[in-house]
Amino acid sequence: MSVEGSGVFKIGGELPVYRLGFGAMRITGPGVWGDPKDPAGAKSLLKRVAELGINFIDTADSYGPEVSENLIAEALHPYPNGLVVATKAGLTRHGPDIWKPVGRPEYLRQCLELSLRRLKVDSIDLYQLHRIDSKVSLEDQIGELAAMQKEGKFKYFGLSEVSVEEIQAVQKLIKVDTVQNLYNVSNRKSEDVLNYCEAQNIGFIPWFPVASGELARPGGPLDQAAKSKGLTVAQLALAWLLKRSPVMLPIPGTSSVAHLEENVGAANVNLSFAELDELVSNR
Repeated sequence: MSVEGSGVFKIGGELPVYRLGFGAMRITGPGVWGDPKDPAGAKSLLKRVAELGINFIDTADSYGPEVSENLIAEALHPYPNGLVVATKAGLTRHGPDIWKPVGRPEYLRQCLELSLRRLKVDSIDLYQLHRIDSKVSLEDQIGELAAMQKEGKFKYFGLSEVSVEEIQAVQKLIKVDTVQNLYNVSNRKSEDVLNYCEAQNIGFIPWFPVASGELARPGGPLDQAAKSKGLTVAQLALAWLLKRSPVMLPIPGTSSVAHLEENVGAANVNLSFAELDELVSNR
């Protein structure tokens, strides 16, 4: 069992990661709020992530808040050679499932300084703006981030939930290395963003990469399609993403070691994109 079959992408053209990563949002409490019910189990899960060869972990200061970053450091620091831990800033939390963007320069700097402390690093590999704050000028929020990058506080920069036009505006102020938008087999509204990222060699991180709901229910269309090839719905959805574009970096999250290992199986699905696309399109 290995993620090597997912292939390698170089963030910023320089930093290599296996394209199948791990999203660390679900190792927190309900509503992405507070501690998980089983903190020891969450740390064991993170250790299994590293054992499986996954070298790209995506988190955020708002997951918990603080909980996910703390658990990653407790479980994995000192980090294995080559492990890339990406985090984000720009959202405040006031309770379960409540997320409010704040892009004031002083807030973003505080977020970064605290993430450095929690993750126990001098520089963050990939730092992402969780949301562009419409109440703050782009020059102010991106300008502060660019300044911190020049100070060496993070190496590569990413955006989340943005349009092509927003990426282009930000690119005038800082190099954009990754974009993280909602995208999966049943929600392809960011197709134009993905195509732009591919043309620019920008890593595209699809959040919520595994479809859910009626489409993916047991016995449903995706489930039947997956079983016809000896796969699970998650493996089919992730394999489709990996074959869709060479810049695709899926980060499925889970709190279960069994689901983690199931997801890793997607890296070794020996079907072409055309075959996978036919399976998910005939739903």
